[in-house]
Amino acid sequence: MVLLQRPHILLLLIDTHQFLQCWIAFGSANEEGQQQEEFSEELLVKPLPDHKLLAHFHFQSSAPPSTSNGCHHHLFPKAISQLVQKFRVKEMELSFTQGRWNYESWGGFDPISSSNAKPPGVELWAVFDVPQHHIDASWKNLTHTLSGLFCASINFLESTATYSTPEWSFPPASGNVRYGTFPCEAVCTENLTPWLRLLPCRDKAGIALLLDRPSLYRGFYHSQRLHLTSTESSSEGIDSGIILEQTLTVVLQPNSERAIEVHASEKHVQPSWSLSSIFGKQVSGRCVLAKSSSVYLLLDRGLVAELKFPNKENGKSAANGLTSENFWSNPSFELSVNPDRIFLEESSSHSKSLSILYMFQVEKYSESEPFDIGLMWKVPVAWLCQQTPLHASRFLMGSGNERGAIAISLKSTQFTEGFMSANSKDGSCELRVDVFQVVPWYVKVYFHSLRVFVDQQPRAVSDFIEKIHVSPSKDKMSPGVMEVVLKLPCRVNTAALTIEFDKGFLRIDEYPPDANQGFDIPSAIISFPNFHASMVFLEDDSLNRSPLLSKFQDKCPVMSYTEVLLVPLTTPDFSMPYNVSTIKCTVFALYFGSLLNVLQRRVAEEERFLKAKAAKKTGRLPLLLSKLSAKLRGRRREPLHSPPSSSSFINSKLVLKVILVAGLAVGWQYFFS
Repeated sequence: MVLLQRPHILLLLIDTHQFLQCWIAFGSANEEGQQQEEFSEELLVKPLPDHKLLAHFHFQSSAPPSTSNGCHHHLFPKAISQLVQKFRVKEMELSFTQGRWNYESWGGFDPISSSNAKPPGVELWAVFDVPQHHIDASWKNLTHTLSGLFCASINFLESTATYSTPEWSFPPASGNVRYGTFPCEAVCTENLTPWLRLLPCRDKAGIALLLDRPSLYRGFYHSQRLHLTSTESSSEGIDSGIILEQTLTVVLQPNSERAIEVHASEKHVQPSWSLSSIFGKQVSGRCVLAKSSSVYLLLDRGLVAELKFPNKENGKSAANGLTSENFWSNPSFELSVNPDRIFLEESSSHSKSLSILYMFQVEKYSESEPFDIGLMWKVPVAWLCQQTPLHASRFLMGSGNERGAIAISLKSTQFTEGFMSANSKDGSCELRVDVFQVVPWYVKVYFHSLRVFVDQQPRAVSDFIEKIHVSPSKDKMSPGVMEVVLKLPCRVNTAALTIEFDKGFLRIDEYPPDANQGFDIPSAIISFPNFHASMVFLEDDSLNRSPLLSKFQDKCPVMSYTEVLLVPLTTPDFSMPYNVSTIKCTVFALYFGSLLNVLQRRVAEEERFLKAKAAKKTGRLPLLLSKLSAKLRGRRREPLHSPPSSSSFINSKLVLKVILVAGLAVGWQYFFS
């Protein structure tokens, strides 16, 4: 009776019962073997030779194939799932980068630099699983969706004049890929906040708690990246599975007092640091929704070769009889927290030394005992990171606002010398280099002017270019694309490519607000397909749960980005429209002001007013004297002559104004006719 008298309580009980039934059904389905959504968080810290520190955050979310049509998720972000399902995205990568990766000091032959070193601004490429005639429409909708999702100017990439279709630079694309960059995009916290909202715990718990905005944006390099891959389902009616990879790569300067003193005193003494001194926070435990939460400390191959480890024989490499047990203690540095495990890299064909990885489990820490790893150096140490086979740089040649040239320079590195010595017995040793260059349409490139220089000597193009693909630009329609495959000898010291161009002219409404600053030419991509950056650690059976280390084991091609070029174009005087508007408004004011003044003025009333004013000025005594003299002479009194003179003056002034207005009107009509 009480429930019947209160129907809202009865409805609440019915809804609660239905919810519990659905929850129990979902749990039983999961227990029967259905895959669940997973999330993992990891952080890799790596000292750099130039007294800086690399922090690489890695978050991975995976959603298995399901029948929910992207509507119901527990850990995976719903916005990303709907984006993949709506636009049929097979693979996509989006990056926001501030600063430029220093390949000479920070290395270029490792998985982090090959996959996470991105060009300044925004870079977006996507592979679509749609017919060819629907790809451009899907790309346009995708750019608008990402622009609203990440609060950025990605929608400027919707125009066909801003994106291109690579042929060889992205091998799995097979013609369904679209690539676009926006170098002048400024990266700020407005882009980082939506990126963090895709995480289950956001930046409130777990490793993401270290993402302090002031600490991140005062670094030398900052790149946030989002990469997703969708796997097709074999059965009909089931959505494809999605793997979302979110990475944040930051290069920071340790800001402790001792680090500043060491940096100023000795060159080879590395600064000591800790997580709390760099980010201003500590890790108070893992995210409760994360399957795994780990922090890694990576010592590079060059650093390990310079350090003195126990049981390491002089004159022998780290690969000779060393195991992970040899690296628990070291006289060169001291760790504030004991690692849970230590992994040693397997022998590499490109390097004699090995890398060491210290692993720290975050699950066993809490708010009462937070995690804060620190590294204190005891002895000076200097090393070099492994670089790319050839160091690439790009610059402009020529002067003036009419024409110029783009030059791509390739210089040999220490890696090239070692590779040359290892293959010196083979006389047919060749080094393959792929170049991908996109040029905006207002830079008119003459592809027939391509020249090749090897060891500072001009050579025939056909001798060193194995394959070339050129797509000329169309005015306001599409950019120019050049893809070149170079075959260089292994003993090469320097190589260069030059190509000439003319600077185009834009309409006044096509110039950006900062036109005098110049126009950006996106970075060129230099890749080495025969070289792959990977790290395979011993005891890899225990590393299957780590998505980051599994990613390190994948063979990714070594690639690097060149500088963004700034081309000054001929810009008009943007103050001229203001000057013309000012002159026109002045002429209009003179014309209509004078015309209205002439039409509204009454001449008769003005004359009477002047006569009365003159009479008041004369007074009574002069008037009586004039009357008396007129009677004595027997003549009639003559009126004063001042009013007629004033009236004649007014009449002449009026005539001049009318003539002036008429002349202006005639000139105006003649000028515009």
